[in-house]
Parts: sequence; C-alpha cells; structure tokens
Amino acid sequence: MASRAAGGKASPTTAEDTPIGPTGRPYRGFPTPAPLASHGPARIISLCNQKGGVGKTTTAINLAASLASYGRKVLAVDFDPQGALSAGLGITTHDVPTVYDLLLDTKRDPHEVVVHTGVEGLDVLPANIDLSAAEVHLVNEVARETILSRVLRKLAPEYDVILIDCQPSLGLLTVNALTASHGVVIPLECEFFALRGVALLIETIDKVRDRLNPTIRLDGVVATMYDPRTLHSREVLERVVDAFGDDVLETVIGRTVKFPDATVAGQPITEFAPEHAAAQAYRRLARELVSRGAVA
Repeated sequence: MASRAAGGKASPTTAEDTPIGPTGRPYRGFPTPAPLASHGPARIISLCNQKGGVGKTTTAINLAASLASYGRKVLAVDFDPQGALSAGLGITTHDVPTVYDLLLDTKRDPHEVVVHTGVEGLDVLPANIDLSAAEVHLVNEVARETILSRVLRKLAPEYDVILIDCQPSLGLLTVNALTASHGVVIPLECEFFALRGVALLIETIDKVRDRLNPTIRLDGVVATMYDPRTLHSREVLERVVDAFGDDVLETVIGRTVKFPDATVAGQPITEFAPEHAAAQAYRRLARELVSRGAVA
C-alpha cells in the first residue's frame, strides 16, 4: 500500500518504493535532533507573509512548540498588533508590558517582558493592540529599522532560536523583523491569491539584504492549508515548487479544523492533540529545519 504524505494524500512510489510527497520529491524522514550540550546564541527567524490568513501565526506557535519538544530553548516574538500568537498560547496581554514597550524604551530590560508558557522551553515576548502605534512613534527615530535587533541582542545568548511572528504587511515593523533576522520562513497558503504576493515579499527581503542586513537568507517556503482532495491546492503547490525549487520545504501542513480548536484552548496543536496528523507535520517541520541547518 502506498504510504501517506502530509495532508493525508496517498503517496505514489518510485521504482525503489520510495514514497513521493506532495511537493513531488522523495518523502524523507528527518531524524530526531540530538540534544544540545549548551544553549545559545539564538538564530533568529522571521515568519513573514504580507497576506493575512496564510497560517503564519499557527506555524509560529506550533513550530516553536515542536522545537521546544526537541530540547531547544525557544523565544517566540509576537510582532503583530493583533496579538494572535500571544492569545494562541493562552497569554494575557491586557495591562502588561509588551514588545511595544521595549521598542519605545530600548534601555528597558527585556527579561521583564518575557513570559514563560505552559510548554517547557518556550517563552514569549507578547504583543497587543498598542503595537499598532509603533510605526508612528518610530518614524523619526535614528536607525529605526534596527530597534528590534537591539532588543533581541540582549536575549539571544539564552535561546537556541528566536521566531518572530510578523504582521501581515511590509511596513516598518516587518522591516525591523527582517533586519534582526538571520533567516526567513514564508508560510504560503495553497491558494492562488496567496501565491501572487510572494514576489513582492522576496523583493523586500532582497532590499533588506542589500541595505540593512547582508546575512539574511531564505530558510524556506512552507506550504500550509493544503487539501490534497482539490485540484487547486495541488496545482498551486506545483507552481510554488516550480518557482522556488529546493527552497520549498518538503513538509506540507494540511488543512484541519483542529487548529481553531487548539487556539481556543490556548495551546499548540502539539499539546492539544499530539497524535493528530497536523501535530506530526509540525514536528516534522521542526526536524526538517534542524536538518537544513536553519536551527541548531
């Protein structure tokens, strides 16, 4: 019987009986990461897409929890004024210090703002609607694109990876995130309109590389909300692979109603339904990024 790839599609096999995943490449099993002897300094990764509703925050939450489950110390930075990452991890953001306070006062100790979650090894810099005013306040600041970088520099020695959940735009906050980052992961919904905007995002990353952060690289494009039953999903994924080649991660995240259920519970799906296919997919994504060298 053909094995099943991420998203539930029965995988065809090659002559050597190697399963083929949804991306059209041999479906490899990535090894469980070895424990780390020590922690830090962190590699900083932005999860970025200017289109909303592509699974960016869901990916940030569940990738962070999956990496933590493999013994990595993870800091998730909620850099979206909607505060969805904070809410998805059950963190209260009303009348508490947030990342916004750190942007306005870079002399403030960021450890005062870090919140420990119910997931061992996973901490959060929370955000709330106050962050929406940040671009107005920062517009006249000297080196305004590097303010987040200066904040995270104080925390990086204590973590193995810092994941930044960016807002769905290409404004000053997103440029701050890209300037602070070593790499970018682009969550991309398997839908035509989501595909259209990626070229503009890649152009923004290139501009940041040229002008602000020469070391930033694309760590990968991860296909989300994939439904193997629809021709549209399969065609979009095929076009993504044609456009980005090996930059498309092999792990594909399927569409499931379990994600909103986990969000309501304030838990990652890896904790809410650890045996569910979506939880397994995010753990596989974590292993793949470690195998690619994007995470220690």
